[in-house]
Amino acid sequence: MDQPEILYEDNHLLALNKPAGMLTQPSGRDEASLESLAKEWIRCVKGKPGEVFLHAVHRLDRPVSGIVLFARTGKALSRMNDQQRRREIRKVYHAVITNDLPAREGTLRHLLRHSRMRSIQAPDHEEGARECTLHYRILRGHSGMYLAEIVLETGRYHQIRAQLAATGCPVMGDARYGGQSAAPLHGIALHHVRMEFTHPTLRNLVTIEAPYPVPWPLRSP
Repeated sequence: MDQPEILYEDNHLLALNKPAGMLTQPSGRDEASLESLAKEWIRCVKGKPGEVFLHAVHRLDRPVSGIVLFARTGKALSRMNDQQRRREIRKVYHAVITNDLPAREGTLRHLLRHSRMRSIQAPDHEEGARECTLHYRILRGHSGMYLAEIVLETGRYHQIRAQLAATGCPVMGDARYGGQSAAPLHGIALHHVRMEFTHPTLRNLVTIEAPYPVPWPLRSP
């Protein structure tokens, strides 16, 4: 059995570092997912045979790496979902881009709609369009690459990838949105690096951090 990279664990929550290229949840086809791997780990290592309760609090796109948080009880799942609805969970991503953003830090706001497995920018008042907001700052630049730290305010389909592309700064390796090659990366240069939230039972502040995958094109200072 493959060993998942555990970032945080207690009786209520489990946080893993998802590798790029792996699904967060099963697709119904015969391919590996982080959720299936985690359930097998709980059954084998924790000695809990039978059906394992484990539900993703959020998902990452297949080519994205980083933190995925799972709830291990129904109560934890319900309370974490409530925090998400109230936008009380802070999610921080690092993205490597090859074009510089308009300012060293700022806010991006777009209307996006889902179209053929992509999110595309939509005109005002278009049916099905949803408002998307993120905050960013440039951490460093080197050899035509820029490392951006991104904090999501909303959580839409492909939001970071689509908003950066709409600004002319697609994520490195994200061919779907016009990004340049990121070889030898196994996915795209977008990593969920940090997550902060209130523990659903203990009520203390929890901060989880995920190391970059190897290789990674540009690290934080």
